[in-house]
Amino acid sequence: MTLLITVFSAVICTVVWYLSPKARSLKVGTLTLMYWGASLMWLVDAVAEYLEVRAEYFTPAPKDMLNDAYLGLSVTALGLVIWLVIVLVKDPNGVIKAALTKKD
Repeated sequence: MTLLITVFSAVICTVVWYLSPKARSLKVGTLTLMYWGASLMWLVDAVAEYLEVRAEYFTPAPKDMLNDAYLGLSVTALGLVIWLVIVLVKDPNGVIKAALTKKD
């Protein structure tokens, strides 16, 4: 489930990054790379677990699926938080700088 959630997140971010010049200016490529990295990590984990338990890998318990879904959503949320911090620090459109230097 973690692999599925992170792959969907990576694909969605990749499509947004590819289709939108504004997304590229907002560093969505960084978010895309984080999600693809997480997907690769979960893929290696899935292969290692399959090699260990074989056919049982395809019949997980509902509790395990729920835990994996929670972990996948947590990783996705953490990636969004990291990306948001990067965007706020880099301030690619100068919005924060303009707000801070605005004179009344």
